[in-house]
Amino acid sequence: MQQSIIGYHQDEEGHWVADLRCGHGQHVRHQPPMTSRLWVLTEEGRQGFIGTELNCKKCEEGGDGFVPTEAVP
Repeated sequence: MQQSIIGYHQDEEGHWVADLRCGHGQHVRHQPPMTSRLWVLTEEGRQGFIGTELNCKKCEEGGDGFVPTEAVP
């Protein structure tokens, strides 16, 4: 399920996590050569991706008891 990035925070290991509109978080790491996300490394870069949609795996999988905010009446 596609969800917009609404913000960011760092996890306990210092990795960046995108805060998604549904309330879930998704890591957005820059780990070349597997994943190249240079934009994650700067505040300006991260802000430029606010509103970008990511596929929320937790919403797709379900079963975690979490109700996405868009599904709440």
